[in-house]
Amino acid sequence: MVTAIPNQSSYAIGWGTLAFINAGLAQSKNRSGLTWFLISLLLGPIATFFIVILESIAKK
Repeated sequence: MVTAIPNQSSYAIGWGTLAFINAGLAQSKNRSGLTWFLISLLLGPIATFFIVILESIAKK
């Protein structure tokens, strides 16, 4: 028997996945992945928007 994942669980899984994606995107722009992961846990798609519009940081 297959049971469906409850809505709250799937919402949390999606939010966590988005936080991991944002961390990777932030690292690709030479920003702290951990910081953006934590911000993404709080802000979700809003954090994604900010990561996308921010310029990359030049490597020293």
